[in-house]
Amino acid sequence: MNTSFHIPLQYLREYILGRLSLHFGKAASVTINADAYVHDSSPFARWMEEAQPDAGEFIALLLALAPHLQPGFFEDVLREYIPEGGDFIPFGGIKSLHHRGMLPTGETLLFVLAGNDPDKRVDLQNNLLQQSRFFRQGTLSIEAVSPGEPVMSGQLVLAPETLDYWLTGHVIHPRFSPEFAAEYITTDLLWSDLVLQENTLQQIREIEQWVMHHRTLLDEWQMIRKVKRGYCALFHGPPGTGKTMAATLLGKYTRRDVFRIDLSKVVSKYIGETEKNLSRIFDRAERKNWILFFDEADALFGKRTEIRDAHDKYANQEVGYLLQRIEAYDGLIILASNFKGNMDEAFLRRMQSVIYFPVPAAPERHILWNRAFPDKVTLSPSISLEQISQHHELTGSNINNIAFHCCLKLISDQRQELTAPDLQNAIHRELMKEGK
Repeated sequence: MNTSFHIPLQYLREYILGRLSLHFGKAASVTINADAYVHDSSPFARWMEEAQPDAGEFIALLLALAPHLQPGFFEDVLREYIPEGGDFIPFGGIKSLHHRGMLPTGETLLFVLAGNDPDKRVDLQNNLLQQSRFFRQGTLSIEAVSPGEPVMSGQLVLAPETLDYWLTGHVIHPRFSPEFAAEYITTDLLWSDLVLQENTLQQIREIEQWVMHHRTLLDEWQMIRKVKRGYCALFHGPPGTGKTMAATLLGKYTRRDVFRIDLSKVVSKYIGETEKNLSRIFDRAERKNWILFFDEADALFGKRTEIRDAHDKYANQEVGYLLQRIEAYDGLIILASNFKGNMDEAFLRRMQSVIYFPVPAAPERHILWNRAFPDKVTLSPSISLEQISQHHELTGSNINNIAFHCCLKLISDQRQELTAPDLQNAIHRELMKEGK
């Protein structure tokens, strides 16, 4: 094992044994040394050097880390005092569906740091869990439990991005799954590649300015007394007009990760599951200051009708839950819809920006056509991109699709010159696909 992990895990083992020795009356005290990690160049050591956790925080971090490196870590430690095995209730811990070893809980943390002393446990719960930046920022968390169960019986969890960094030196973006219905999106394009009408582009760049300067605006200039801490915008317009591209460019130029959530996929037929799906996304996003891009927003924010049955009632609850999380989000949220008219008017009034992405006009289409083909392609003299721009009302996505099929045909035919019939056939094919 990497020395950076061996030394602190050995220290954690010794400290837990010290707590057990105190519990069973074989010692008078137990001490913590928060500097029990190696000062080397490993990601773990660098992270600790920068974060500077205090003594209790360091133990909490190690408790959450241990089962990821040694699946039977806690069983091995407990065996020295409970050789026959079995549950040791004061120590807490749970078993999961797939992991065969013990996983630490909040009760584990309380016992290791405070033993069974109720006053110390209350102080620890109030101070460490409420005041520690590692819990406030989500580096550490206690999983929620069923109503009526002790709060601290939830699993003590280390944020996946922190674990990724400690192990690999890189933060791995969460993958799309039924449990995390958000997809990381990025782009290699530049602002200059976004071809929009000037008014639309100016409104997008105003959002960029907000992301870059909102901390100064809200905190230093005290505008927090008058405006919300977060920002919510609606991008609306036909498909293929640049809504997703604009969102990814905002992320790229403000150095924020962008995650796309397709609300048509998040909304669950099972009562209560939509809120759980959204909660997982927001909990992660709030820790990492992501830009959240909700696609197909009218799937959840469409015009509401009167409540006719239980399904309508719970659908309204889902909208209410998402509105609550959006209102509380300290960052940028973008909702996208093909039709503004589908959106609930009461919700639209909550938007700081409502930006229309129209089908490109002829001048914008001419720019898009000129950029569509790679340098290897030569256009026949009979092709007039200006005339094509005037005659065919196409989006940037349409034009890219046409260029793609043209290039594929040229490669297949082993030639580089694009003829007018080639281009017209590809345009006809795209228009047919669009039902035009």
